[in-house]
Amino acid sequence: MTQRFSFTLNATDGKARTGVISTPRGEVRTPAFMPVGTAATVKAMLPESVRATGADILLGNTYHLMLRPTAERIARLGGLHRFMNWERPILTDSGGFQVMSLADLRKLTEEGVRFKSHIDGSDHMLTPERSMEIQKLLGSDIVMCFDECPALPATDEAVAKSMRLSMRWAERSREAFGDRPGHALFGIMQGGVTRDLREESAAALKAIGFDGYAVGGLAVGEGQEAMFSVLDYAPGFLPEDRPRYLMGVGKPDDIVGAVERGIDMMDCVLPSRSGRTGQAWTRRGQVNIKNARHADDPRPLDADCTCPACRSYSRAYLHHVFRSGEIISSMLLTWHNLHYFQELMDGLRGAIAKAELAQFVAAFHAQRAEGDIDPL
Repeated sequence: MTQRFSFTLNATDGKARTGVISTPRGEVRTPAFMPVGTAATVKAMLPESVRATGADILLGNTYHLMLRPTAERIARLGGLHRFMNWERPILTDSGGFQVMSLADLRKLTEEGVRFKSHIDGSDHMLTPERSMEIQKLLGSDIVMCFDECPALPATDEAVAKSMRLSMRWAERSREAFGDRPGHALFGIMQGGVTRDLREESAAALKAIGFDGYAVGGLAVGEGQEAMFSVLDYAPGFLPEDRPRYLMGVGKPDDIVGAVERGIDMMDCVLPSRSGRTGQAWTRRGQVNIKNARHADDPRPLDADCTCPACRSYSRAYLHHVFRSGEIISSMLLTWHNLHYFQELMDGLRGAIAKAELAQFVAAFHAQRAEGDIDPL
């Protein structure tokens, strides 16, 4: 009999939680950070290198994969796991956020969204049913229901209209997904920064019933203070016995604040995108490796880090290869960033398990306040 998706909550500390998501393809320790593999690859990284950083699960992108190389082609080639050589769990987003960003290239109706490809201008229609079909073809372990995500700021009227459309689409997504043992479907809460709309959205999702629940519609222009104000109450509207996923977040201090407020899963392109632009994330904050002060610095990015970039290469070398446009710069800086993010998650899980989260968070903010180590 196929193992079903399940979530076990092991410990809490205040609102923060640590547990395990179990899937046929392996366990995901929570709180979890999911590296983003938009086009079936985490940029500048081999899959085994991503795993070596401590990642249990990756995120793939429905919108990009449906356009190129197409979900049908990936299915013929054995599914997304085989295609990208990642045999552990994969979560795919629904495509709704990417379609939202197309702005003038889309037309929104009750049925779904008609849009033009950003690649070749070809016409496409994405509906809840088609999103479920694509994610089934990909073989995703965790499937996201199709939703509409308005950019903020927006009026309460516009946010309410969008949220209620998303709830109707969530019901259609649930019906189209069906019963797929070993695979999970997550609903997505919307409602902007308005408490009543968030509560209404959560109630609608719970009435439909999902394997997990996401807090969507944040990190879309509202700022950290507003995001945290929503997270102060929104996770509490969702079932305690299901994973809670904050979509598209974020920076290390966003992650820590979200975990403190009861979030179990997060994703963001930040570690890999920063790596390609010469930005390194460390326990003391950001390091801009292209700055001239690193040109003669023999020290590692972070003396306490065990990633390959810190273990074997100096800041001077990383500065040189970035300035020279060498591919190894993106590889090493991305590896470092992903390692740091996973190390942060491991620290959060351990602190929650020991009921020492407050001490961990205080130390986290104190180190960041110190700033980067002084140049030579």
